[in-house]
Amino acid sequence: MSLTITPVAGRIGAEISGVRLGGDLPADVVARIRQALLAHKVVFFRGQDHLDEQSQIAFAGLLGELTTGHPTLPSLDGHILDLDYRSGQKVDRWHTDVTFVERPPLASVLRAIELPPAGGDTLWANTVTAYETLPEALRTLLDGLRAVHTNQFDYARIATSDDPEQARRHAEVFASTVYETEHPVVRVHPETGERSILLGDFARRIAGYPRALSDSLIRLVQDHVTQVENTVRWRWAPGDVAVWDNRATQHRVVHDFAGPRRLHRVTVAGDVPVGVDGGRSVILAGGEAAEYSPLAA
Repeated sequence: MSLTITPVAGRIGAEISGVRLGGDLPADVVARIRQALLAHKVVFFRGQDHLDEQSQIAFAGLLGELTTGHPTLPSLDGHILDLDYRSGQKVDRWHTDVTFVERPPLASVLRAIELPPAGGDTLWANTVTAYETLPEALRTLLDGLRAVHTNQFDYARIATSDDPEQARRHAEVFASTVYETEHPVVRVHPETGERSILLGDFARRIAGYPRALSDSLIRLVQDHVTQVENTVRWRWAPGDVAVWDNRATQHRVVHDFAGPRRLHRVTVAGDVPVGVDGGRSVILAGGEAAEYSPLAA
């Protein structure tokens, strides 16, 4: 295989061509994909129409041990989270996947199944360049902070949703087991050594800070993370696959579409985040979620 890696945006994202994804890729090709993922944070593959559920799972398994589909939501074939927006449920907030557990995923593999005729793009933000472009004084402050992440639903958002009753039913399943974890706001990437900002929509408060100050600080940092210079926008086409480093990115859906939009996500198990001071994440509620993400040996 002759891989071609083409950057999509200045700070994040690259398209990889010349490869047919599946569980039978040679080790050197997998290594090049992993290297591109570390360098560009999210990589895109066009024309992977041959993939089905099992071959998507097999490909993701080449990147590491897999999680189940989700800690609380039902999954397909054990490993696939079916992201079906036919129901109108919105996930339009910036987030890093599953940060409410102690070991958020290392990476996610997302495959387009059914797409609207227009709209429904996905945005990713580079949380490493976001950290690096902060003023030094603010970087120093964030290095010492910790934030509490939870899947406890923000019920104030239900009342303003398009379908409050449907949103309430989803929230009951999503938070059927409440997880709460305290993570460092700045984590050290275990492979690159880079520092990245670990916040997003599951981060509800800065530990030890009054609510108003905590909210203001999270909003300040999130506004910086999601500046357009730190982002890439992907317009989906049938057969597309996206893979992102969940330790160095946030993402969100653009809800500007009508009609069905369905994608399948498989996630690769990650490790416990470690802060600049060497402090690890701490479970506050919900336990280790060992059935979701395998415990490290």
